Amino acid sequence: MKIKLDENIGSRGTELLAERGHDVSTVRDQGLSGSSDEKIFEVCAAEGRILVTLDRDFGEVLRFPPEESAGIVILDLGPRASPQRLLDRLRDFLTVAEEQDVRGSLWIVEPGRVRIHLKSDKAGPQAP
Repeated sequence: MKIKLDENIGSRGTELLAERGHDVSTVRDQGLSGSSDEKIFEVCAAEGRILVTLDRDFGEVLRFPPEESAGIVILDLGPRASPQRLLDRLRDFLTVAEEQDVRGSLWIVEPGRVRIHLKSDKAGPQAP
């Protein structure tokens, strides 16, 4: 997978994903630290990279339509954030990504579960 890590995810996350064979780029390494969420979303979409972040703002599907991206993954570390919890959520993400494609969807990876927001069919059911 091609993944872009937001600036709130450190080098341990980069190392874990790279060790598992993924193409990992970071907001920090690309010189985008401090950029607006919109800019980061646009860059990820243009590069075809899944955005992995702790920033819940990316869960606003009207502002950041998942279907216009390679996928958005928000890691929820729970009430006691720690480097270990971050790595645990990344592993949870990778486990589910082995079975399901993240492209065009929003995933919220929480302790013990992954919530997946898929593109809704705005046209509704088709007439026979």
